[in-house]
Order: sequence, then structure tokens, then C-alpha cells
Amino acid sequence: MSDIQLLLVGFFALVIIRVPIAFAMILSSVIVILRMGLPLTSVINNVYASIDSFPLLAVPFFMLLGQVMNTGGVTDRLVGVSNAWVGHIRGGLGHVNVLVSMLFAGLSGSGAADTAGVGSIMIPTMFRAGFSMPFTVAITAASSTLGVIIPPSIMMVLYGALAQISIGALFLAGIVPGILIGVSQMFYCWMWSKRYNPPIQQAMPLKDRVTTTVKAIPPLCLPLIILGGITLGVYTATEAAAIAVFLGLVLVLVVYRETRLRDLPKVFADSCVHAAMPMICVGGAGILGWLIAYMDAPAQISGWILSVTSSYYGVFGLVVLAMLLLGTFLSPVATVVIFMPIIQSLGQAANLEPVHLGLIVNLTLALGMVTPPYGICLLIASELGEISAPRAFLSILPMFLLALGIIVAGIFWPDLFMCVPKYFMPGAFS
Repeated sequence: MSDIQLLLVGFFALVIIRVPIAFAMILSSVIVILRMGLPLTSVINNVYASIDSFPLLAVPFFMLLGQVMNTGGVTDRLVGVSNAWVGHIRGGLGHVNVLVSMLFAGLSGSGAADTAGVGSIMIPTMFRAGFSMPFTVAITAASSTLGVIIPPSIMMVLYGALAQISIGALFLAGIVPGILIGVSQMFYCWMWSKRYNPPIQQAMPLKDRVTTTVKAIPPLCLPLIILGGITLGVYTATEAAAIAVFLGLVLVLVVYRETRLRDLPKVFADSCVHAAMPMICVGGAGILGWLIAYMDAPAQISGWILSVTSSYYGVFGLVVLAMLLLGTFLSPVATVVIFMPIIQSLGQAANLEPVHLGLIVNLTLALGMVTPPYGICLLIASELGEISAPRAFLSILPMFLLALGIIVAGIFWPDLFMCVPKYFMPGAFS
């Protein structure tokens, strides 16, 4: 067995027996390093080098922002403003679920945080209103994937930092597909409601709508502050995340006053734990990715793929298929870090635009968050709804296919997704 085969077989074998992914990457790498006679200091050096990145500092900041928003009553206000404007449409609470996820995505950047924060409110509310539990869990999990698509996105921060491309351009590129996927989910919700006819809410008076919206204006402005500053070059994504955390703390402590100073230590502690998990994966994947590159695997694999097809559509199709398969059992973070050398090698060989390629990879991995067995959003929503993940996935499948169709459309017509970043950040494109 060759070294590269031993590395990959060892890694996947450890994953199958439920060794945590970060440790599976490190253990399989150490075994191959010992076999190759390389110094063990390579492990320490590459783990440290992979997380010693200024752009990656945005990850804990955005996670802290999501935690602050969740505990400060902001989620309730987002639900309120969503209900005010779409709650009276057929399938109203389903539309509310999707819209509040789109709004929350602009604050947290995390699909799991979206599922936990929005799901804990919307799942029992929708079920009591007459929606079936499988559909309720499905719409909650599916809409939560918008957390890593609509900017700011923790996934895009990681991808941009590792691929050394503009994080701001990736953020802007996620706007159009995020809106399209959200609208497609609302359309499916409307079609489902026509068939099963859940109760329809009465429209809220215009005066109450305006009052509810005004109360939610401060958190709704945070995504604009983040994106606006990055787009205009006022600050980097990391600096934007730090500013957003400061403004979020002012919002929940001074404006809404639903969080007290004595609550902050727990908020910070929880955020540290949540931020440490992806960072450990990044560190573990750093050594695995270095080994893969050291053994020249990216060139070998991309060479094999290009011997099958070197066309634009063929390479993109294989990338999407690979990301869908890997997303079923690997976290998006681990997938990006481990396979980044191969993704970049393929992109360069097929002359794919780096920002466009990064967006398609991120969109496809977002679908992996609702596919069993890994599907973290699916697992959280199923737990909240107390149903099995496979049962929930059957209800998610139509929305999964709609989202996949939108991704394919973005491959065939790149400007559909790239028009916004090319207009506002033309310097990010060669």
C-alpha cells in the first residue's frame, strides 16, 4: 500500500469507527509521517501554521456575535418582523421560518447556530399551528443552510483565508444564490401548504408592522455595516467581525437590555467552546493537507480527473459531485481544509475563476449540512422536533433538489452569481 493510500484509508477508517474528525486527521497523518521517516515536528509546525492566520480570527468573532444575538432577544425580534410581513401568506409560518433564517444568517454566519436559535422558537410554534413535524423540521433545517451562504459566512471566511482569495468578494457572491435558495424554499412551502392547507394567519395592521420593524432595525443594520465596510475597503473581514461584536454587545446590553453583564462570562465561554471546534479541525486538517501536498497527490488526482474531462462543465460537475459525497460524512470545514490543494489544482488546470469556484464549493457543502449521516443542521432540527433524521431528510429532499438546481444554474450562467462582486469589488478578479 502506498503512503497516500495508507493516509486516506487510515483517515476514513478512523472516521467510520467514530473517532472525532480532527483526531482522525492527526492520527492518520502521524502514522504516515512515521512510516516515511519525517520528523514529528512537522505535525506541530503545520498544525500551528494552519491556524496562525489573521483572517481566521473572524471565525470566533462571528460565532460570538451569533451567541450574543441568540441570548439577547434579537432572534425573537427577527421572528416578529418576519411574521409581520409574510406571516399572513399561505404557509405563513413556513415563510417566517425561511425569512428569519435569511435575516439571522446576516448576523451569525453559522448554519448550526441558525438551526439552534431559530429552530428552538419556530419548530414548536409551527407544530402548534398545525404544520406536520417532518415538514417543520425540514423547512427549519433547509433554511438554516442559508447561514453559511448569505454573508457574513464563517465557511467563506475559512475558504477565503485558505485559498488566499478575497473574503469580501466571496461574501458578495453569496447574496444572489442565498436569496434565490430562500425564495425557492418559500415557493415549496407555498406549494406544500396548498396541498395540506394548514391554518392561515390574519394580516397584521400596517401600523403594527411598522412598529415591529422599527424595533428590529438595529440588528438588521449590522449586516449592512459589515458588508459595507468590507466592500468600501474601510476594514477587513476580521476587523468587521470585531466591530460587529462590539455593536452587538451595545445592542443587547444598552438598547434592548435583555442581557446583563453577569450573563456575559457564560456567553463568552460558550463561544470559546464553539469556536474551538472548527479551529481544532483546521489544525488537524492542516497537517493532513500538508502531507497530501507533500506527496504530490493534488497533481496526481487532478491529472487523473483531467484525463477524464478537462472541460469547464465536466470539471465543475465532478467538483459538485465530490463535494456532495464528502459532505455526507465530513464537516464542511474539514472538507475545505483537507481538499483545498486538490480544489485549487483543478481550478487552475481548468482555468476556473477562483471566487466562482469557491462559491460553488461553499454552496454545495452547505447542502451537506442537511444530508445524513453527518448533516449537522438536520441532526439539530431533528433533535428539536424529536423525529428521526432519515424521516426529516425525506421531507427536505424537494428543497435539496431545488437548491441543487440553483447551483447548476450558477455554473451554466456564472454572471448570475458573480454580477454583484464584479460590480462592487472588480479588483478581486484578475
